[in-house]
Amino acid sequence: MKQIVQDLDILPSEPTAEEKAACDLPRVTQELNTGKQRKLYIESYGCQMNFSDSEIVMSILTQEGFDTTSTPDNADVILLNTCSIRDNAEQKVRNRLVHFKGLKRNKPSMIVGVLGCMAERLKEQILEEEKIVDMVVGPDAYRDLPNLINEVDSGHKAVNVFLSREETYADICPLRLSGDGVSAFVSIMRGCDNMCSFCVVPYTRGRERSRDADSILKEVTELVANGYKEVTLLGQNVDSYKWSAKDASEKVTFAQLLERVALVDSDLRVRFSTSHPKDITDEVLYTMKKYNNICNSIHLPAQSGNTRILELMNRTYTREWYMERITKIREILGNDCGISSDTIAGFCSETEEEHQDTLSLMKFANFDFGYQFVYSERSGTPAAKKLADDVPDDVKQRRLTEIIVVQRQLSLEHNQAQIGTVQRILIEGVSKKSENDLKGRNSRNMMAIFPKKNYTKGQYVDVLITGCSGGTLFGEIVEKV
Repeated sequence: MKQIVQDLDILPSEPTAEEKAACDLPRVTQELNTGKQRKLYIESYGCQMNFSDSEIVMSILTQEGFDTTSTPDNADVILLNTCSIRDNAEQKVRNRLVHFKGLKRNKPSMIVGVLGCMAERLKEQILEEEKIVDMVVGPDAYRDLPNLINEVDSGHKAVNVFLSREETYADICPLRLSGDGVSAFVSIMRGCDNMCSFCVVPYTRGRERSRDADSILKEVTELVANGYKEVTLLGQNVDSYKWSAKDASEKVTFAQLLERVALVDSDLRVRFSTSHPKDITDEVLYTMKKYNNICNSIHLPAQSGNTRILELMNRTYTREWYMERITKIREILGNDCGISSDTIAGFCSETEEEHQDTLSLMKFANFDFGYQFVYSERSGTPAAKKLADDVPDDVKQRRLTEIIVVQRQLSLEHNQAQIGTVQRILIEGVSKKSENDLKGRNSRNMMAIFPKKNYTKGQYVDVLITGCSGGTLFGEIVEKV
């Protein structure tokens, strides 16, 4: 199935080179040369959790005799950290495996491994279908990678797809994948208990378990000490975070954890993703309002705007519930809070009227940006077992186009409203489009591009917004007198 993603980096017209780079390309390892014998190369696809997991994998393997490389041709071990949420994501990985066949032909000792959700979903089937693959490792088995690599070195295929009810990798200090020294992902929980009928995540990442709060705060504190200016707290459903000390002396909710992270350093920006509409509490919203360094941005996937379809999806909330949560966000945080969403077009049995409900919900919520997809049936899910994928492909694509048109207009209007305002921007680096420009985001998660002058990544600057496209703000740094 065709997948179309739209976010603040995508324009209503043809995306720029920078935007394509942000949305279409995987994240890859950076060069790390400390004189170790073997080179590791990782490509990470899909969600932010996968990027975070790859940082854990790098940390484990750099302790076991590996440096990293940004070029697969130089690698001794190639790992693809995969996504299984839609067929399109899996096809990207299969296409890459075809590319790596030539590399392995020239270097037979090269190890090729598949990690993550696709590995967990297909298990040994990948070894049978993709002969180039030597190793299949699920999201909870990364500690076993050194042993699995040794097994492959000895001439055997290796598989570990055991799902744990306890693994959080809390004691492993991730080796940061981006290498920008500005923003970092911090995983606070793993797995999902929500059992949405269309979703493979509960089967590929297991049940929910929360990481202990002390280890999270320790990691954040170390990031600040190392100069990082922004952290994103990650979980399939961060609002479900709940941790209790073994002696029951302490219990921590997500709102309480969010406050503790914000208090680590007032100069540290704090983001979080993803929130489930049924779980995001007023306490979380009031905590966001209390601390200026908690970013004014919430990703709140709706998936559909129709109650019957939401019930078929097992989202456990109604259209009215979602609208009430949007109203409460606006009431507590005001209209300056950016809200983004995920939307599925053409779910099983969706009618035209129900599709129109999704469009009207988008307008009611007034989303800043969104990720939109046609429904892609995934084997093994409740929807695949019990519901007919009966919306024709051409209807799905047409509905998807209509969703995107609405979102592009909403995004453009939000960006136009910023013209003439001064936005506090955290510089993330140099724009890929021009070396003379810098890029960064405001608290609301809007991307801005502006002339470099004498500034560099990691600095906060005030930017007067002078123009925009549907996906990007443009402006000039306001010099302090």
